[in-house]
Amino acid sequence: MEVTVKKMNRFLMFKLPSAYLCGVKLKELDSSRAIVTVTHKWINKNPFQSMYFAVQSMAAELTTGAIVIKKIKESGNNISMLVTNHTGRFTKKAVGKITFTCNDGVLIDEALKRTIATGEGQTIVMKSIGLNEQGEQVSEYEFEWSIKLKTKK
Repeated sequence: MEVTVKKMNRFLMFKLPSAYLCGVKLKELDSSRAIVTVTHKWINKNPFQSMYFAVQSMAAELTTGAIVIKKIKESGNNISMLVTNHTGRFTKKAVGKITFTCNDGVLIDEALKRTIATGEGQTIVMKSIGLNEQGEQVSEYEFEWSIKLKTKK
């Protein structure tokens, strides 16, 4: 089964309903990049009248995770994935429509090759940048993903 934007957004609705309800939407996905948008609304605001950091985290994580899911699926192997660490930095109030972009798809290829060849877990650190409608950076995240070939029992 191919991983597409439409299928990933349906996945959000059923498997990550909090992200779906907060308005997180995958807009673009290919082997090198993913783009996710979320608009500041009543449901995802904080007391300071900007977007709650956890909503930004969900959107940023989706940009990295969607690429990992796509690459694992395309590999045809049974590989587990897990966020093992993340950091976030906030540089401006997040109001309006925020667009998160990850361009780190190429980082996954080598890690997948190594875990398939050796069976050992690999880690990848992927970056996601959130920009407002004026093109100003509002946040920057790094997610460390661990991937490992699952063994048959």
